[in-house]
Amino acid sequence: MKQHWYNYLWIWSVIYFSLGFFNILFAWLGLISFFLPLIFAIGFGNKHFCNRYCDRGQLLRMLGSQKGFSRKRDMPDWLKSRGFRYGFLIFFLLMFANVIYATYLVAGGAREVAEVVTLFWSFRVPWEWASSAAASPWAVQFAYGFYSLMLTSALLGIITMLFYKPRSWCVYCPMGTMTQLICKAKAGADKESLQMFCRKMP
Repeated sequence: MKQHWYNYLWIWSVIYFSLGFFNILFAWLGLISFFLPLIFAIGFGNKHFCNRYCDRGQLLRMLGSQKGFSRKRDMPDWLKSRGFRYGFLIFFLLMFANVIYATYLVAGGAREVAEVVTLFWSFRVPWEWASSAAASPWAVQFAYGFYSLMLTSALLGIITMLFYKPRSWCVYCPMGTMTQLICKAKAGADKESLQMFCRKMP
């Protein structure tokens, strides 16, 4: 199978989590993977980022397909259902909002920085070895919260990959669901604009 340059983007995932392990402030780099799919969806009306350029998707493909860690079984219907995908998207957005809120509290001096990484939104892992240098407390708080979110979702993707097809995570990935909704809305708006233009033509 021919390998394209974007097939190696899984390296970015490894670099990202490795850097964050030693200096939590590198967690901010995860915003690149957070906003790029939205830019593709809003600007171009497509899911090219998710389909080709997503470093996590490429990591799961590499581990599952090339390294053979995936059982390559079909996902259960409930994991693919619209209800689960939309519900997980809402939950994910609420968790991201919680990260923002905690950052706001630290910025306002209402609470101290919590130097922990929370896995699966429940298990708090002390992360004192991850340097944060002399950064502002609010920047450190956001880094811990966002790294927790990114690491948890990556682990969910790996677990799903192990039991099902390599890129099963992509089926219910919150960013994938969000960009799909944006693309549908954009396509609908473009179609409506075209219809209105056609109606105005003599």
